[in-house]
Amino acid sequence: MKPGELPREVVDQTAYDGAVRHLGAAGARLPTFRELADPSLIPAEVAAETARLDPAEPGPANLFRIHWFNDEAGTGTVATPGHIVLGRELTGVAAPIAVALGDRFPMIGAHKVLAAYACLVSRLITGRFDPERDRAIWPSTGNYCRGGVAIGRILGCRSVAVLPEGMSAERFEWLQRWINQPEDIIRTPGSESNVKEIYDACDELAANPTNVILNQFSEFANYLGHFRCTGAALESVFRHLRDDDPELELAAFVAGTGSGGTLAAGDYLKAEHGARIVAVEPTECPTMLYNGYGAHNIQGIGDKHIPLIQNVMNTDAVAGVSDACCDRLNVLFNTDAGRAYLTGRQGIDPGIVGELRHLGLSGIANVLAAIKTARYFDLTEKDLIVTVATDSSVLYDSEREKSIATDFGGEFDTLSAAETFARCLMGVDGDHYLETGHRERRRIFNLGYFTWVEQRGVELEDFDRRADQRFWKALQEVLPVWDEMIDDFNARTGV
Repeated sequence: MKPGELPREVVDQTAYDGAVRHLGAAGARLPTFRELADPSLIPAEVAAETARLDPAEPGPANLFRIHWFNDEAGTGTVATPGHIVLGRELTGVAAPIAVALGDRFPMIGAHKVLAAYACLVSRLITGRFDPERDRAIWPSTGNYCRGGVAIGRILGCRSVAVLPEGMSAERFEWLQRWINQPEDIIRTPGSESNVKEIYDACDELAANPTNVILNQFSEFANYLGHFRCTGAALESVFRHLRDDDPELELAAFVAGTGSGGTLAAGDYLKAEHGARIVAVEPTECPTMLYNGYGAHNIQGIGDKHIPLIQNVMNTDAVAGVSDACCDRLNVLFNTDAGRAYLTGRQGIDPGIVGELRHLGLSGIANVLAAIKTARYFDLTEKDLIVTVATDSSVLYDSEREKSIATDFGGEFDTLSAAETFARCLMGVDGDHYLETGHRERRRIFNLGYFTWVEQRGVELEDFDRRADQRFWKALQEVLPVWDEMIDDFNARTGV
């Protein structure tokens, strides 16, 4: 099937029937995208069953928590997605920065479980994955494969996690708890930027036709899940804040490139509210900015290539952020010395300082890029920037210890905190920032050719048609069709 040609009907009846039997036996009802975008639509009896289940457990009801509207405990829902608003006292800019909290997602504490669900459910309902026969292969730099393993565990599907060996220890500890067969955790060489090595491992696995590769970088269901669900969630945050300030405008959406999926929320917010879309990457691996390459430690952000599902031609700016500052701010935000400095010497609200624990490394990178965006576009207190924290600091305790040892000589004190605050927050400047006109967008778009046409065998015509915004609008039209197919699938399972 060609990229972007998403099925609107069952393509393999045998696989479909197997999936119906399997999920019926597992007692797994599938939520629709409309329910995940607006959990108030979830039937009362389903919501009641969900409320009885621990959000960390692999029960079928937790599928109905794969949305942005979980409360802090993860057991109930809220009218507005959990978020924090960062002001001038922390960021040094007038524009407020609203950060939606991905650690409220169930089972993995990261929003990548939404992408994993979208990719697998779209295959189940169209007969492209038979859980009685197939294994789900999840190529990832950590959170996506954890999300896939969680979804697979719920649905009784065998999953294989493929990720670089250099990712945080916490990722592997989680996988070892959730995967029963050690051989289903495949460690590839390198770290965050070594995506080609992940692809190479998947190519070997693909020789077995029962191994289904759910590549987040090229699965357009990843894009669609975020377009519909993350876009609506961030819109809800904006509307909530605008209730208090009717003059507030949505100036920009900022997110790390990663697989390209989260950036789809920007397409939604630009269409509905005219927001700019700002893509973030590490300056240590400046692919979009400078056709560059390299290694970095902003886990979950940039990978030496342009994802197939990234709508490059709709991007308004690219911001480069250094992993050095992300590592240092991870220490500042999550140590006693750092918090004491922020509340005491800088007078920042202790409530806000306490909430900074919800920012993982990529979330910190997004905040730094949002600060750059506010400075570049001269944004005011009436210009809201929205972004996401994909995961929280919980996944980076080991990285924090490394940073204290290597960056601060084994001790992080008040002086270290002051230097970090001055350099990494107040010192954010306009370097490594590019406003993208048509020619720059086309240059970045063309970089994807080398991965997808030369290496991955995508036809040139199929690659090029992604430059037209009509391609992406046509993709979005499949969502209501898939929702109807999910409803029909649930009716057939009888769950």
